[in-house]
Amino acid sequence: MVTHPPSTRAQEAEHVVKNWLAKNGWGFDPVPRAPDGADLVAHKGAERFLVEIKSLSEGRPDRVIPLLSQAILQAQSHAAGDDLAKPMAVVHVERASLSLYKHVLEFAERYAPAVAVGVLSAEGLGVLKMAGSNCLVIDERDEFLRHSRARHDKATATQSFNLFSDLNQWMLKVLLAPSIPEDLLSAPRSRYRSGAELAAAANVSEMSASRLLQQLRHDRFLDESSGYMALVRREELFAQWRSAARRRPPEAPMRFLLRSAVQDQLAKLVRAQNGQACVGLFAAADALRLGHVSGMPPYLYVPKLPNIGSQDGGWDMVKASPDGAPDFIVRQALAPQSTFRGAVHQGGSVFADVLQVWLDVSNHPARGQEQADLIYRNILLPLIEARP
Repeated sequence: MVTHPPSTRAQEAEHVVKNWLAKNGWGFDPVPRAPDGADLVAHKGAERFLVEIKSLSEGRPDRVIPLLSQAILQAQSHAAGDDLAKPMAVVHVERASLSLYKHVLEFAERYAPAVAVGVLSAEGLGVLKMAGSNCLVIDERDEFLRHSRARHDKATATQSFNLFSDLNQWMLKVLLAPSIPEDLLSAPRSRYRSGAELAAAANVSEMSASRLLQQLRHDRFLDESSGYMALVRREELFAQWRSAARRRPPEAPMRFLLRSAVQDQLAKLVRAQNGQACVGLFAAADALRLGHVSGMPPYLYVPKLPNIGSQDGGWDMVKASPDGAPDFIVRQALAPQSTFRGAVHQGGSVFADVLQVWLDVSNHPARGQEQADLIYRNILLPLIEARP
């Protein structure tokens, strides 16, 4: 198809914006003929946008922002008459600086969160903030912009949302569960089309699931092209997850009062916690048939360190052991929902799931890296290499 050169600045701006959106996967519908109608009707997936485009020779923020404000108001007016469309406002400039991108994004996030807002230069380099999210589309030819986006994304995510909160870790396990054997992780195994389906399966609120999925999209960890949600870029996801789990939790060495089999007494103590305890780290790796390190005392995870001597929960079976070799170490779970929901029941006791074991041994000073590497090679690497 022959593309005729635009004849006016407005037509040139429309031409550049349309080509840029098309290159980033957007399609277009015929524009209704109306003197005050939208410049473009664009769609991506199931979403449809009425686009208002403005053009300016100077890329100064103090000139661009007022024009952008006008474009936002006009785009909102276009969309008000179409229940199936959303507003989008784009300003085309000759040259755009990083400072301009920053001002546009901050203005859009503060004053027009429900509008897709963008700025695009004549060279075809631009930024687009989608409505209701922090998702940016930036021309990948520009290395400087790509690195700037990474810094902006990281700062935004750190300030507003913890991707690896307790419940978020549990939902990540649910999303990964179909690719992990049932004897290594207790979680529902299905495929999900929406946040509501994920929330129901994970037994969390729809708001919690929606916020997690929004952040995963923002960080480009979620692929929905097949109609089902799949985690992608898993190597980077696992690296960030491991880094977020580096905190050292409170723990205390313990000994049983009775000098009988530690494993049996530990299983009895776990059962007395009514689902709020599990054996973790190296002993759990052994139980999952992924053990590599021997000679370490077992770790028992609980929501918080217990009141030793209390009959409630069976803690009258143990005593603190500050000196000498302990029978086990009781550790406070930093992510109790994720830890206990994903735990595996086996042989009369309960053990942390394989992802939890990997996270925890990764940061253990006593040969933890060796154990973590074995789990990574056998379990996580196939998840990374598998095509979702």
